[in-house]
Amino acid sequence: MTIFALLPFFRWELAFHVISFIAWMAGLFYLPRLYVYHCQVKPGTEESARFKVMEYKLLKYITIPAMLATWFFGILLILTPGAVDWHAAWWWSKFISVILLSGFTGALGKWRKNFLVDNNTKPERFYRIANEVPTILMIIIVFCVVV
Repeated sequence: MTIFALLPFFRWELAFHVISFIAWMAGLFYLPRLYVYHCQVKPGTEESARFKVMEYKLLKYITIPAMLATWFFGILLILTPGAVDWHAAWWWSKFISVILLSGFTGALGKWRKNFLVDNNTKPERFYRIANEVPTILMIIIVFCVVV
């Protein structure tokens, strides 16, 4: 299904989709790094409390709203005539990668809740490796769209 009334706004939709994606990626790059640093401090300290606030604000005020905006503008693009070739493999690869990024965002929220109650069981190395996941998915997404 497409909505022809969206056609004049295609470039605007695309611009806001890209801007939202950049903001989402910023959160996905920084939040696992905060978890790495949070692993290095003792639970219950003032420094740990500071990390909890930073992690909460980054996730709730930047990362999740940016993810939702990315999805919103992406759906608008899908509804715009000619924006998607449904038979092209790139679109499906991008879509699967975005689903994985959304799941990763959910995992970040779960991990944050563990830090919140001083119940993190994952080592610093886990978060260092997890920090690479959004980079790999971003590269796949960009290549799917551009190439």
